[in-house]
Amino acid sequence: MSFEDLALAVVPLDAPEAADPSVTGAKAAHLARASGAGLPVLPGFVLVPTQRVPDAPSGPEAVRSAWRTLAGAQGSDRAVVVRSSSVYEDAEDSSMAGRFASVLDVWGWEEFAAAVRTVLDSARRVQPLRPPAGAVPGDGMAVLVQPMLTSAVGGVMFGADPVEGRTDRILVSAVRGGPDQLVDGSTQGVRYQLTRRGRLVRAEPAERRVARLLPRRRTDRLVALAKKTERVFGSPQDMEFGFDPEGQLWLFQSRPITAMAARPRRGARLLGPGPVAETFPAVIQPLEEDLWVVPMSHGLTAALDISGAASRRRLRKVPAVVTVQGRAVADLRLLGVTPPRHPFLDRLNPVPGARRASAAWRVGRLRGALPLLAIDLMADVDRALAGFPSPSEMLGGQLLDSVAWGRQVLVALHAQESLAGALLGAGPGTTAAGEALAELTEGRSQGLSDQELMERHPAVLALLPPTLADRAPLPAPAGRTALPRGVGALPVREGLRLRIRWVQEMQAQMLRELGRRLGVGTCELGLSRLVLLRWAELVRAARGEGLPADFAQRVPRQDTGALPDEFRLADGVPVAEPRPGSRTAGQGSGGGFGTGTAWDGRGERPDRPVLVVRFLDPALAPLLPGLAGLVAETGSPLSHLALLAREYRIPTAVGISGATTRFPIGTHLTVDGGTGAVTERDVPETASLTVPARQESAA
Repeated sequence: MSFEDLALAVVPLDAPEAADPSVTGAKAAHLARASGAGLPVLPGFVLVPTQRVPDAPSGPEAVRSAWRTLAGAQGSDRAVVVRSSSVYEDAEDSSMAGRFASVLDVWGWEEFAAAVRTVLDSARRVQPLRPPAGAVPGDGMAVLVQPMLTSAVGGVMFGADPVEGRTDRILVSAVRGGPDQLVDGSTQGVRYQLTRRGRLVRAEPAERRVARLLPRRRTDRLVALAKKTERVFGSPQDMEFGFDPEGQLWLFQSRPITAMAARPRRGARLLGPGPVAETFPAVIQPLEEDLWVVPMSHGLTAALDISGAASRRRLRKVPAVVTVQGRAVADLRLLGVTPPRHPFLDRLNPVPGARRASAAWRVGRLRGALPLLAIDLMADVDRALAGFPSPSEMLGGQLLDSVAWGRQVLVALHAQESLAGALLGAGPGTTAAGEALAELTEGRSQGLSDQELMERHPAVLALLPPTLADRAPLPAPAGRTALPRGVGALPVREGLRLRIRWVQEMQAQMLRELGRRLGVGTCELGLSRLVLLRWAELVRAARGEGLPADFAQRVPRQDTGALPDEFRLADGVPVAEPRPGSRTAGQGSGGGFGTGTAWDGRGERPDRPVLVVRFLDPALAPLLPGLAGLVAETGSPLSHLALLAREYRIPTAVGISGATTRFPIGTHLTVDGGTGAVTERDVPETASLTVPARQESAA
């Protein structure tokens, strides 16, 4: 179809209907609204389908006349810019940044007609990333035309800091020339973080030329523009701007900020896998959480209370161990894994000392009594475990009763294990894992199978994490180990740890049997569905009260990757805690924290791909859904692709020098979108055994 056959009407940017996004598209409508409010917007017009504005001038002659108004009577006095303005872009929840075509520096009628066709064709090629129901590619597109302005300095400005999630900051990225170098991801530019009063907080990179690019008088004008734009639209905006050679500031684009990084509230708890990662290294399901994580948390709380390490008021408010994204994490400050933020002030506070003094008499007596108490507890647990019949011989109610007993005794075991670590130390002898390794090596030399090993030497269970799913095979022994000495030779704390694992395994056996029974007949629940219940729901179902109403819609928790070592939650999203004094090679662009496998966007896509590229090319947008991370050698955190990545909550780091060669395809990476840190991570071989060092309990 030729340009003359296109049924297009002309709507001047200062016409009332131009401010209607359903007529001119969001981009043009925002500029029309900004212009009407007195903001520095270039003149222009919008080409829209004639059916939207039947009374507007239409047809080739009307379009040519409007073009001549901008380009000059001869059509060659000034270049124009031809940009997309779709109803699907620049919306509150999706920017579609860079997805549709824009053509800069267009001279003459033929080039102009070709540019309009290019923009319209891009709408037919690109399907919205989050298309509305019934959306048709190409539907809803308008074409915005404005004079081409040659900027001396241009850039992108956010009325809030979307990378750090701060509404008290304004973020600017600037380059010499037009902002297109930034938004297409080809140039990193200079990034400024400003207060809302215009004070420079920091500039990256911090070079002497930074002040020359945007001196204070220019940043003051940008801050004023950001505030005015926010007042016009009711919220902080994502803007493109340019200073012309005469120093005049112009607003090229304004749209809502669609992807603000989550920011933890003041006083949010410092969490991390820390001391519980060894026990629960993988994702756990709801029933596993109630069986094992909740008793662990209660036991640690009891130990903290007895030792006076925390106030009872605080212990009642915050559990010591919780789950985040299906992974067990601990309150690192509560357990003493991370030192307090203000140790000097804590020393001046008399309350903790008084609390510990009141607990001292309990601790003093407990230090002498704990070994005997632990021995009695372990003996009781051993007798109870030995007294259980085979799960296949037990009634369903008996199976549940045994699991309930396990939940109660795990609280006591965890409490005493934590206190033993704090009061008795490591003690002489080997660890439970060391004894398990020795028994594994000796058993393998005798040709024992996994099942025979577990029956004769149950200490080997210390080498496997608890799970309600099928047990993983025992690992191959790694090298020479000491000879086994027997469970009785273990120190008190290690003996308690081993009983914890035995109780967990007993519960797993009982529930596996229950799952097999419920997986037949008319119920067809099965273990794979049983683990989606909470413990209280399982008890009610066993009483004949039925399953929860939403049970059919529940799905297993998926592995979304490892969590940061230290983080705080913001609206349920982990935000990595920056480490004081640490330096990273790149800039964070938001999106959280992720782990995955390096991928260059070609060939077979791994399960959790981290896309590693040279620059943030907007053409990569179709690859964004499902990425575990995005790493670029150059580009701006305020570019179109970085913006889209934040909308998808993809951890993104830019400015990582030599990333495509440093991180070849298949490299296992972690990406911190907050700090910009990209690091390689080790993935242990499944054929060999790695026993992580046990961390001391902090009770």
